[in-house]
Amino acid sequence: MKNIRNFCIIAHIDHGKSTLADRLLEFTKTVEGKDLQAQVLDNMDLERERGITIKSHAIQMDYEYEGEKYTLNLIDTPGHVDFSYEVSRSIAACEGALLVVDAAQGIQAQTISNVYMAIEHDLVIIPILNKVDLESAMPDEVEDQIVQLLGCPREEIIRASGKTGIGIEETLRAIIERVPPPPGDPDAPLQALIFDSVFNPFRGIIAYYKIVNGTIRKGELVKFIATGKEYNADEVGILRLAMSPREEVRCGDVGYIISGIKTSKEVKVGDTITHVKQPATKGIEGFEEVKPMVFAGVYPIVSEEFENLRASLEKLQLNDASLTFQPESSVALGFGFRCGFLGLLHMEIIQERLEREFDMDVITTVPNVSYRVYDKKGQMKEVHNPSGLPDPTLIDRIEEPYIRASVITNTTYIGSIMTLCLGKRGALIKQEYISGDRVEIIYDLPLGEIVIDFYDKLKSISKGYASFDYHMHDYRPSRLVKLDILLNGEPVDALSTLTHVDNAQNFGRRMCEKLKELIPRQQFDIAIQAAIGAKIIARETVKAVRKDVTAKCYGGDISRKRKLLEKQKEGKKRMKQVGNVEVPQKAFLAVLKLD
Repeated sequence: MKNIRNFCIIAHIDHGKSTLADRLLEFTKTVEGKDLQAQVLDNMDLERERGITIKSHAIQMDYEYEGEKYTLNLIDTPGHVDFSYEVSRSIAACEGALLVVDAAQGIQAQTISNVYMAIEHDLVIIPILNKVDLESAMPDEVEDQIVQLLGCPREEIIRASGKTGIGIEETLRAIIERVPPPPGDPDAPLQALIFDSVFNPFRGIIAYYKIVNGTIRKGELVKFIATGKEYNADEVGILRLAMSPREEVRCGDVGYIISGIKTSKEVKVGDTITHVKQPATKGIEGFEEVKPMVFAGVYPIVSEEFENLRASLEKLQLNDASLTFQPESSVALGFGFRCGFLGLLHMEIIQERLEREFDMDVITTVPNVSYRVYDKKGQMKEVHNPSGLPDPTLIDRIEEPYIRASVITNTTYIGSIMTLCLGKRGALIKQEYISGDRVEIIYDLPLGEIVIDFYDKLKSISKGYASFDYHMHDYRPSRLVKLDILLNGEPVDALSTLTHVDNAQNFGRRMCEKLKELIPRQQFDIAIQAAIGAKIIARETVKAVRKDVTAKCYGGDISRKRKLLEKQKEGKKRMKQVGNVEVPQKAFLAVLKLD
């Protein structure tokens, strides 16, 4: 065990984690020849197309140092704030972390939040200054920032380049010398912490785990503590580029188990595997339950596909533990699921994966957050969906979630960023200079305001230089109203939103204008209205497609024309009573991009 090292790579988005992982794999000859490609661990099409890491990837390397063989277990993690749960799970399975900082961009918001997460888990942090070969690199200034953040001696910072391979040898040496071997007792009862799982259509569910105590052998009877289910370990092994079977996986190692599990509810991330004969008394204190930030309804376009959608979501949840869902129904869209996501990018990725991996065509409703509604008796109810709001006469107050947001930016953009935050009802907490012309601004913001387009706007006004990170802070009372959209007097529940009183009028008007462009014309007039309770605050009309019934009247008395027009008007009125309005999928998505 003294020759095992478990470590992960953490950094802000686009600071070169996956490229550095490529070089480590190449240097230790884990991946050679035709398998060697850029971002070798990003094996999902989506990851390669977008150039981002979505899933953490575990892989084992062998390395010889001073005549001894060492086993290095590496976990490459995502950098985007929406996938921070992946990072927290990877950190829980490691004893050390490589903190990668881009020499051209310096320390950014996600770097700081990942460092705090690693410090909380008592990980040894090895700072690595990446991309030192770039012309725009500022190694000395960025080293100052790292020393200030970590308080480490300057000599401990390794200058490296994932592209050219500078500093890779020093990095491997630092991992072996500084990261402690995993603690644990090989003779104790088995305790293995599940940190991820995938669904394989031929072999069932494959669980990935880290062994904290004991040893697991092929063919043994094992038990999952949280669910209490027992299985035969048909195959165990370690994670190379492909899965590599072994007769046994020992204490301190990271491996996988295949035991023919078919239903996804039986495998939970954070669960502990133990032996049936000599069980451990309790599970490992694993991860905190993930708290979704954004809620949206996901509905199948064809209502018969409801059960298929459920199965697809369950399989996806195996591979992405931060997705939560529960069934709900809507008047406009039929049966579907209310899904919880960690952010808008997460929601977009899940929708793409449903389409690509499971051939599911889905409609996603307007995203919103969860509110706490207190009635006159003082009882509290959590509301994830505007349609679940009680009658306004019974509501005493509504509290909305606030986040504590940290924005790190160049001093040039402070003014425009503050204007943006104030426009989103933010309150400035503090502002401090990190170094030179870099400043950290801390704001309290309502989560509902930043859910839709805050991040995109922040990037555009700061020309991509601002980085953003947030965590849940508290709930505060707020003057919120439910805004309904009515088509021909019928409310469309999928388009209703909870919004602040001050924004309601403007938002309602813009929504009606947008829907007027998107809803196709029918044989009758369609009234699009925005309403708060019984009060209509905005209206647009989609005019009917009409035939010129007076074309054959030339000359003669006006009453002939009027008679024909009145007859047409009667017919349109009858049509309006039986006709229904189809709302295209584009209309639901347009609400997200109202600006």
